Amino acid sequence: MTLTTDRRRHDREILALAVPAFGALVAEPLFLMADSAIVGHLGTSQLAGVGVASAALTTATGVFVFLAYATTAAVARRIGAGDRRAAIQQGIDGIWLALALSAAVVALTLLLAPQVAGVLGASPTAAPYAVTYLRISALGIPAILLVMAATGVLRGLQDTRTPLYVAVAGFAANLGLNVGLVYGAGLGVAGSAWGTVIAQTGMAAVYVVVVVRGARRERASLRPDPAGIRASARAGGPLMVRTLSLRAILMIATAVAAGLGDDEIAAHQIAMTVFLFIAFALDAIAIAGQAIIGRYLGAGDVPGTRAATRRMIEWGIGSGVLLGLLVVLARPLYVPLFTPDPAVQHQLNTVLLLLALCQPVSGLVYVLDGVLMGAGDGPFLAWAMLATLAVFAPAALAVPASGTGLAGLWWAMNLFMLVRGGFLAWRARGGRWLVTGAVRS
Repeated sequence: MTLTTDRRRHDREILALAVPAFGALVAEPLFLMADSAIVGHLGTSQLAGVGVASAALTTATGVFVFLAYATTAAVARRIGAGDRRAAIQQGIDGIWLALALSAAVVALTLLLAPQVAGVLGASPTAAPYAVTYLRISALGIPAILLVMAATGVLRGLQDTRTPLYVAVAGFAANLGLNVGLVYGAGLGVAGSAWGTVIAQTGMAAVYVVVVVRGARRERASLRPDPAGIRASARAGGPLMVRTLSLRAILMIATAVAAGLGDDEIAAHQIAMTVFLFIAFALDAIAIAGQAIIGRYLGAGDVPGTRAATRRMIEWGIGSGVLLGLLVVLARPLYVPLFTPDPAVQHQLNTVLLLLALCQPVSGLVYVLDGVLMGAGDGPFLAWAMLATLAVFAPAALAVPASGTGLAGLWWAMNLFMLVRGGFLAWRARGGRWLVTGAVRS
């Protein structure tokens, strides 16, 4: 096989997985955006309450994203090894783990909703709406975690199209239900929460049908297997540490920006919106990496793993360059849409240049993160992110005293990406992550 043919084959694999994955990733945050847009017409207090509740729910469920990542890698390995039955069985174990974890999260959310609203700074007028939205939305947490795990199953089976279809249908249902329940039924904030819960439950039901059908075709058991559930938890534990460390970095950055002034925190939040949207595009390549690398390693194909990794790195860096240029060149078009305030725009224009500067590195980071997740190298990813947090935290916390303002904070953000990229590149150059076989021992 020639080099050109090999590259084209990898390109087809990456595109086939990454493009639908990007669509699904973009569809997911539209749930909360739709809720905010609809509730926003009810009043400022209602919108503030839903904003606080949404932040709490995103944090409470986001830490369990390992349910998707770890399941993708484990299922893909078994697909590569040619054992589809064991692949689906592994995915079912991940789904049972999701349901077990959700029980505790639901209970805590229902019990601590008032305290959570207070900690997150909900005003006396917004707090009742935040508590109402939180307590109703808690009933949808099992569906959210189940969707995460089931999405990981399908990605591991090299299917990112079904999650896209389910996400788009779920968003459409959520939008219709919210409008009907908030305004048609006059339920207000409670109607918005119920609409989202119903849509999420519907999505989970579709995934259950898809997975059950696959299990029956392969004669895989649907019963919970304690050993399999424990194995899923062990694989996901380090990834949870990684995610918590990443969230700590983002929370520190927000806290520092808030202390710099109103203009600075406003500009920072807009920049973070751009940062996170770009992350969806780059994360789509990472998701393709999880599925492809897991499959190659499961098949025992180390040269194929290396070749696919090189090509995905090229895709990641190239995408980062293009996205960075787009961030800079399109500023006159999108900055006024976010804010008409000249002072905030001035802060934002400087920050966006710094954000754009680091996008090639970000492309490398996201791809290698996905590659190492696909290899099941969770413990290294956990330690690397903890070490990155240890470098970032003092750099960010020193910004107010240094007088460098918001620009100084975003130099610290770029340092965060550079350090993270350095750890991942060092690991990828070595061979300790290249563990082959149906199960990473």
